Amino acid sequence: MADIKVTIDGKQVEVPEGSTVLQAAHKIGIDIPTLCHLDLHDIKMVNKAASCRICVVEVEGRRNLAPACATPVFDGMVVRTNTIRVLNARRIVLELLLSDHPKDCLVCSKSGDCELQDMAERFGLRKVRFDGSQSTYRKDYSKTIIRDMDKCIMCRRCETMCNDVQTVGALSGINRGFNAVVAPAFEVNLEDSVCTHCGQCVAVCPVGALSEENLTWSVVEALADPEKVVVVQTAPAVRAALGEEFGMQPGSLVTGKMVAALRRLGFDYVFDTDFAADLTIMEEGTELLDRIKRFLDGDKTVKLPILTSCCPGWVNFIESQFQDLLDVPSSAKSPQQMFGSIAKSYYAEKLGIPREKMVVVSVMPCLAKKYESSREEFTVDGNPDVDVSISTRELAHLIKKANIDFNNLEDEEFDMPLGESTGAAVIFGATGGVIEAATRTAYELFTGKELDKVDFEQLRGMDGVRVATVKMGDLDLNIGIAHGLGNARALLEEVKSGNPRNLHAIEIMACPGGCVGGGGQPYHHGNMEIIKKRAEAIYREDAGKPIRKSHENPAIKELYETYLGHPMSEKAHALLHTSYTPKDRV
Repeated sequence: MADIKVTIDGKQVEVPEGSTVLQAAHKIGIDIPTLCHLDLHDIKMVNKAASCRICVVEVEGRRNLAPACATPVFDGMVVRTNTIRVLNARRIVLELLLSDHPKDCLVCSKSGDCELQDMAERFGLRKVRFDGSQSTYRKDYSKTIIRDMDKCIMCRRCETMCNDVQTVGALSGINRGFNAVVAPAFEVNLEDSVCTHCGQCVAVCPVGALSEENLTWSVVEALADPEKVVVVQTAPAVRAALGEEFGMQPGSLVTGKMVAALRRLGFDYVFDTDFAADLTIMEEGTELLDRIKRFLDGDKTVKLPILTSCCPGWVNFIESQFQDLLDVPSSAKSPQQMFGSIAKSYYAEKLGIPREKMVVVSVMPCLAKKYESSREEFTVDGNPDVDVSISTRELAHLIKKANIDFNNLEDEEFDMPLGESTGAAVIFGATGGVIEAATRTAYELFTGKELDKVDFEQLRGMDGVRVATVKMGDLDLNIGIAHGLGNARALLEEVKSGNPRNLHAIEIMACPGGCVGGGGQPYHHGNMEIIKKRAEAIYREDAGKPIRKSHENPAIKELYETYLGHPMSEKAHALLHTSYTPKDRV
């Protein structure tokens, strides 16, 4: 497209035809305030609601004010963003939004990170001139997400994320006037809808209308109980984002400080979900090789491509929307659930305590992990494998409440043996990481040869759907990778149509960027550059590990030698594998 010339506040800029006023303004450093706008340019998705009208501007020759986020530029266009008329209109719009908004900012989950609150501060609002009736709606509590629609400003970001990016279809705008609300079909509870609990709606909500179910007090109560042994596991993506909650730059690795903070909180043992990620590779990788070998031997019953099963948001998605493919994913549990199962069997036996005396706490980048830990199949006689799952944000709140000076903590190491891990495990946190970790092990077990180079660069990147081939001896292993459930849908439709690219394995992560972009991470407000920096940190930690292949983890070797026997053994299958159930929801 040809560039066209636009003048904004006296500054001239050239932008491609089809650009919006907002995009043109950003190019020359002019900041136009917005509330509903959300531009996920890396995944080619923009929230086009243009509903808040905070971004209105004057366009020469146009009588009415124009929303900058939805108004296309034209050659010779002259725009003013700072006239008295514009500033007055924005203030009135903001006051109207605030007049229909609860005044419980002090106890709101988004207090301090609320875009509406920030906007009020930016405009210096100290009094709202409008008073009258406020719209009200019932609160909806699920195991993961709380919907408080009294706080909704109808920006429709959650709708765009749920329907256009994730293609889940759990949320849409319904009703009119004061009854207008964003809700599931027929206004059922979120838990009864097709919601996957990925939490991406929470990640982009600018106010406190959507938030996670906060379980930090459950952790405090467990830590205060002298009869309980409380262990904690931390997912690989947490270490690459937690520092942001304490003023550090995105991509800062805080593994050692995180371990030190958890000890100061009072956990009896601080372990690493990376240990269970290595364990996952042993089980899932063995399952992959078994399917491939049987396929090569002519077994027509083998289900290929095998799908990874580490992501509970993705598992929820396939259970509700692709029920005819439930025999395709690996039966391996997620690392969170494998850890809980091993901690309450193998490790509890080592400590000589009953599983009921142990409390397993997970720190996860993902809200779907809350839902996963509550699933009935992950219990033994009613006792869950994972008792409490909290988000990265919740851990940060706990650390702050405990008055721990996080930035000045000395680095500490995880406890052993469930803190021993490899570089292959830590890359689970980024899109492509699970299948790369599996490939490092599968290659050596399949060929009997040592890898010259463990980095499979062709499996990395941020493209929504990627396909790559890895040479394993005489076999060309065709691998598909998708992050974001909309991209997952595209790959699954391919599988249903006959697997035209002859894929042997597919990795799927529900969240854009993988776990580093999870719904429980520090809010990134749609900034994909932050997610990329977190992923880069994950790969830096991998590169610095002395052992970078899961099957070489000495603690994993000992676990199999002394307890499980071998991957896919009867005991391993009982403790580390699961099955999938069709979920019929609205």
